[in-house]
Amino acid sequence: MARRSENLGFDVFSVADHIGEAYSPFEALMAAEAVTGRIRLSTLVLNNDLRHPGLVARQSAMLQEFSNGRFELGLGAGHAEPEYAEIGLRFDPAAARVARLGEALPIIKKLFASETVTAHGEHYVVTKHKVFPLPGAPIPLMVGGNGPQLLRLAAMQADIVGFTGLGRTLANGQRHATTGFAPASVDGRVALVREASGTRFADIELHALVQFVSVSSDREATARELARRMAPLTPDDVMGSPFLLFGTPQEMAEQLRRARERWGFSYFSTFWPSAEALAEVIPVLR
Repeated sequence: MARRSENLGFDVFSVADHIGEAYSPFEALMAAEAVTGRIRLSTLVLNNDLRHPGLVARQSAMLQEFSNGRFELGLGAGHAEPEYAEIGLRFDPAAARVARLGEALPIIKKLFASETVTAHGEHYVVTKHKVFPLPGAPIPLMVGGNGPQLLRLAAMQADIVGFTGLGRTLANGQRHATTGFAPASVDGRVALVREASGTRFADIELHALVQFVSVSSDREATARELARRMAPLTPDDVMGSPFLLFGTPQEMAEQLRRARERWGFSYFSTFWPSAEALAEVIPVLR
């Protein structure tokens, strides 16, 4: 998968972090590092609740060294209650999970900066800790999600702010409402990040996790079908969403350009089953 992604022209190869039938992210990225030479490697995104920030920084620094500076760390607050239940981990309300992430991020950033860190917080204790190996190059930090609290935290702490468009978690604990896909909703989320980040907004990269990609010769018909499946979204919502990409390669490239012009998104990811379809857009954008 990593070799294919690099050969198709993608810039970044990412691994998610889930309990169950999913690869362990750091080990998977080490395997990817060994067989690639150009493509960047990322976690999209680590569940902060599953690891102590000192261990995250240590694993990140090792991967950064082995990959000659190609690693970026993506972190989130965790969202899938069934995964917590599966390993007997308490699933706290979103505010508590975001607070833990907010405490972890400064620790990780200081360790990335080669500082010796002592911190005694509500959630984490670190005593005269220094990461090994020391990062030889800066490690970009992404924080991703869609909730207002998390996006405010990302705006203040991250180099890259990741938007998913996903709304409230549905009853199965894994799937989400699609209410955040509509352009008006994206307007609000980006405005929130702009306000919370203040003067540093110009230095933040904005990332969108594209949830659906399809090569289609009839974009309007595809929009109507997606809107039918994603109520209450309208066909216009679907056609304007940065999280749903469809049409001819030329139309999809233009859709990405419009997303950059309207919201500032310059970094887009999708899921592996959509890689071949999105690869057709890369030469058009290049």
